[in-house]
Amino acid sequence: MCGIVGIVSKSPVNQLLYDGLTVLQHRGQDAAGIVTADGRTFHMHKDKGLVRDVFRTRDMRGLTGNMGIAHCRYPTAGSAASAAESQPFYVNSPFGIVLGHNGNLVNTAELQRELFQDDLRHVNTNSDSEVLLNVLAHELTQSAKGQRLDPDAIFAAVAGVHRRARGAYAIVAMIAGYGLLAFRDPHGIRPLIIGKRESENGVEFMVASESVALDTLGFEIMRDVAPGEAILIDTSGNFFCRQCAENSSLNPCIFEYVYLARPDSVIDGISVYETRALMGRSLAEKIKRDHPGLEIDVVIPIPDTSRPSAVEVAQVLGVKYREGFIKNRYIGRTFIMPGQEERKKSVRQKLNAMAIEFKGKNVLLVDDSIVRGTTSREIVQMARDCGAHKVYFASAAPPVRFANVYGIDMPSRSELIAANRDAKQIAAAIGADEVFYQDLADLIEDVRACNPYIRQFDASCFDGNYITGGVSAEYLAGLEVNRAESNKNDGASPGDGYGQSLQANQLDLGFSTVD
Repeated sequence: MCGIVGIVSKSPVNQLLYDGLTVLQHRGQDAAGIVTADGRTFHMHKDKGLVRDVFRTRDMRGLTGNMGIAHCRYPTAGSAASAAESQPFYVNSPFGIVLGHNGNLVNTAELQRELFQDDLRHVNTNSDSEVLLNVLAHELTQSAKGQRLDPDAIFAAVAGVHRRARGAYAIVAMIAGYGLLAFRDPHGIRPLIIGKRESENGVEFMVASESVALDTLGFEIMRDVAPGEAILIDTSGNFFCRQCAENSSLNPCIFEYVYLARPDSVIDGISVYETRALMGRSLAEKIKRDHPGLEIDVVIPIPDTSRPSAVEVAQVLGVKYREGFIKNRYIGRTFIMPGQEERKKSVRQKLNAMAIEFKGKNVLLVDDSIVRGTTSREIVQMARDCGAHKVYFASAAPPVRFANVYGIDMPSRSELIAANRDAKQIAAAIGADEVFYQDLADLIEDVRACNPYIRQFDASCFDGNYITGGVSAEYLAGLEVNRAESNKNDGASPGDGYGQSLQANQLDLGFSTVD
């Protein structure tokens, strides 16, 4: 899970990219980077930390040009080791390319071997993002055949990427002297949307991970980028698009609607807020059906993602809705804290319980999901410390039982509390009197209710069905080993945004870093 932005403007683009990243900060808090294009010269600044901390006035002044891409990074496992692991990434051959990636490949090792043995390209890290960049660069070499690039050659290169890469990927890239390129994997797992706005000097275009970034910057939504489709906006502002995959189908990640996306976003025609409200309604109906006569005095959400669901749970159950936790908004989302100890430590820094809402009451806590159980356990204990008589815990999502291999920090089943436990065992593990889960069929219908044209979703973390293929038992076992080693070393494991180990420097086409 990362945030990506690409903009082709008629005026300096640096502030627009910065503002777009701040809106998408929830998608990645580990590192941030911006690259702008001024003619055939790229200017880059990236570093570890939040967007507001990475970019200073002196940094922004150096990011000149009317076209650029930006990225906020979330590591799929472990914790980031250095600023060099932030994105976008750069390669100078054959044309000078910068690239930002949201997602995760499942055939990284295979592609690394191909790049080294067949394509004669050197990959310096274990990053799937660097692999994607080099695969794109190689395919551009093949499609151009020593000639100047044109849209046909660029789209042919993207088709080559689709044939070789397997997994989830939403991409923004720039090709020096040619323009901005954006494309989405043939299964449409990770989100990507495009918009435009009229300026005094002509039409400007923007692509981003979520519609909320377009809304905030005043861009009119055109549509979501289709699975397997590529969008090209050249340096003159001409717009081209083409389907580049032979077989494509839309399978958006259902966890985007459960947790990852902002509630004010619309992804693939589906309102995230409306979906979460429907999830609460179906969850409440299940509680009424399976636990008639359950005595609940108050419904309390775990802020912020679960609020729409909790409001509906309270309404359907006919129970008071109250805010029992106050959130410190200056602490990052614990789900994407890189290390387990860091997550656990941050829970009580992030949330403070108000005893008046808990003392002597039977409390139903509603959260969007239960992943590792670390946060849930701490929250249940906080409720008990405040004098709650009984503590019930409801998840608006089904049990997370399987590894996620498409860019979410769930690569190891051993870390998932529901992997080998039933609801009673999970309740005991987190200290709750009972735990209630959403049914997967209900979740899918809740999301489809907002866009019936979508027939299926990536729900692999709930059902273990990996729609891209290539996810064998051996592959998952390898993830377990890599994850354990990564956590032991307190470093980042292969995956979305693992990064480069070499700092970008002055290269061909006038590439520069901004200090």
